[in-house]
Amino acid sequence: MTLRPGDQLASAVCTTRVIVVRAPAGERPEIACGGSPMVPAQGSPAPPPEGEAVTQIGKRYVNAAQTLELLCTSSGAGELSCDGAPMTRKAAKPLPASD
Repeated sequence: MTLRPGDQLASAVCTTRVIVVRAPAGERPEIACGGSPMVPAQGSPAPPPEGEAVTQIGKRYVNAAQTLELLCTSSGAGELSCDGAPMTRKAAKPLPASD
């Protein structure tokens, strides 16, 4: 599946849902959550998980090359991965100091 910014994906094994913010041009990365490939999201999201979430709502996740960026819209227990490598949470950009 070719990814485009704005695509919504859902996990097949937990409640994680994401929106593609940035996608690599001309590539077809395999996005997975909890070890299972993510599928196009349909319908309303599932209720939030009971335990501690691995993917956190409102956080952005990037692959190692930082060519793919996902925004988590529903937290879940599965870990996001791209082509078999775990995705990391994107750090906030520091604001310039004002005097």
